[in-house]
Amino acid sequence: MAILSWKRASYPEAQREFDSTNFFRRFQDDWDRYFGWKSFPEISGLFDRSDSPAVDVVETEDGCTVWADVPGLDRKDIELSIAANVLTIKGEKKSSAKVNKDKDRLYRDETWTGSFQRSLSLPDSVDPDKVSAEFRDGVLKVTVGKKAEHKPRQIPVAVR
Repeated sequence: MAILSWKRASYPEAQREFDSTNFFRRFQDDWDRYFGWKSFPEISGLFDRSDSPAVDVVETEDGCTVWADVPGLDRKDIELSIAANVLTIKGEKKSSAKVNKDKDRLYRDETWTGSFQRSLSLPDSVDPDKVSAEFRDGVLKVTVGKKAEHKPRQIPVAVR
């Protein structure tokens, strides 16, 4: 009979399972999935931040359209550039004087302030020379046209 040294039992898996950070994140993910709520997308650009504006990108027959939610910004606070099929939206949301720091008591602060940058890869079919941007009611709409060779074209069929 071999003599073994006694070791206190360790339950790293169970401990990790109920770690407060991991537990609540998993609970939130399960809750979102159950109700079909969208979670925030992972930020992929090098300078992108999680508190940047939400962006939708749609490719159509004629081009690509990008919508960015930028409430509280002015047109002069937004800068657009496109290079090598990467659209970059930069801006800065300045803090408003909502709270009088001496008298008021802030209960919840969910809006974000500061500078942001979103870099979005666009399809190879877009033409960087055909770009237009429109800003209305806190929504930035950027339309990029497609190159002529990538647009679908109708081919007539001759009958003989």
